[in-house]
Amino acid sequence: MSDLFENAGLEENAPHPLADRLRPVTLDDVVGQDHLTRDEGTLARMLAAGRLTSLVLWGPPGTGKTTIARLLADQVKLHFVQISAIFSGVADLRKVFAEAQKRRQTGQGTLLFVDEIHRFNRSQQDSFLPYVEDGTVILVGATTENPSFELNAALLSRMQVLTLHRLGDASLEELLQRAEVEMDHPLPLTEEARAALRAMADGDGRFLLNQAETLLSLTFEGPLTPSSLAEVLQRRAPIYDKDREGHYNLISALHKSLRGSDTDAALYWAARMLTGGEEPLYILRRLVRFAVEDIGLADPQAVQQAIAAKECYEFLGSPEGDLAIAQAVIYLGTAPKSNAVYKAFKLSASAAKKTGSLMPPKHILNAPTAMMKEQGYGKGYQYDHDTQDGFSGQDYFPEEMVRDAFYQPKDRGFERDVKKRLAYWAKLREELGQA
Repeated sequence: MSDLFENAGLEENAPHPLADRLRPVTLDDVVGQDHLTRDEGTLARMLAAGRLTSLVLWGPPGTGKTTIARLLADQVKLHFVQISAIFSGVADLRKVFAEAQKRRQTGQGTLLFVDEIHRFNRSQQDSFLPYVEDGTVILVGATTENPSFELNAALLSRMQVLTLHRLGDASLEELLQRAEVEMDHPLPLTEEARAALRAMADGDGRFLLNQAETLLSLTFEGPLTPSSLAEVLQRRAPIYDKDREGHYNLISALHKSLRGSDTDAALYWAARMLTGGEEPLYILRRLVRFAVEDIGLADPQAVQQAIAAKECYEFLGSPEGDLAIAQAVIYLGTAPKSNAVYKAFKLSASAAKKTGSLMPPKHILNAPTAMMKEQGYGKGYQYDHDTQDGFSGQDYFPEEMVRDAFYQPKDRGFERDVKKRLAYWAKLREELGQA
């Protein structure tokens, strides 16, 4: 049996991946997370005080969550136990808790690191509560998803959330330099290709080191250029979960870029979503919503452009139809903005809820029966087309309700003309004594 393990390379002294060999041995060695590990950082202050609380480490892949958990256990002399929520169930948790209780009886504490903790369901998350509460384990959960969405409120209230940043360009370069020292060999890359490799990693240190290890294990005739690097390494797919926080973050970025008339940024976020595999019709639905919410009558053509893009995409599909999405994004980004329609609807809806079941004034009600005529239905109604200006100026609000001006058009785009029309009718109403 031992020969089988040896042949498989699983013996204790088997070579380890580069990323594992470069795993930091102190918190000071962790790159890109100085806001947590250095000086007055949260973790630095916890360790200086000698007291560690249960934590949620929230951040993108390859930012050091597992490494930090291991280092914390070493620093405070806790037994380190690691499980993955993907491969573990209730039985595994019971075993972990029972072993932690035994260690506690001998004076040994346990740091339980749960990778992908958001994958546990509600009842599994609840099972942690008594053991976190009584100190049987210091729980450190790692997640790439927003904890406020994915973790139970009861569990979250007993843990401190620490946000890890995606690794910036300087941090990724530092990792590449460490890899070259460890392998005692420079990467076979031009400066441009080296920058392309860092960009390809998309903030993921583990991915970067795995790619660097591949390059350092191969032989090339000369330094690789960005194009030859792309041929050697498969390009990393963007980090984007269509049904999770990335989905909401990027659509929010697209919407707010459009609202801010930053057309180029809006194009970028739309492209990010499309290359990440987002459903194009979802983006188009949001563009239609944007047209009526943030442009409205400042440019009545905006909603037509958004709907036309939707019809064009449905007819062409990808990739040809993607151009229709880009055209709609550009039109909406460059259009004059107004939320006057949105605000008018909100105000009118609020007034409708407050006023309940007020009847319309009788003069605008039809009177199909004699009894209704006797009660005054339709009495005094003026047919606007028969008036001199085509405008009677009558009040159409409930008799018990004071006239209100919900719609306040902006002085931008087509709404400038709408504003003039409203001012004209308001003047006529005042002259007719109906203001």
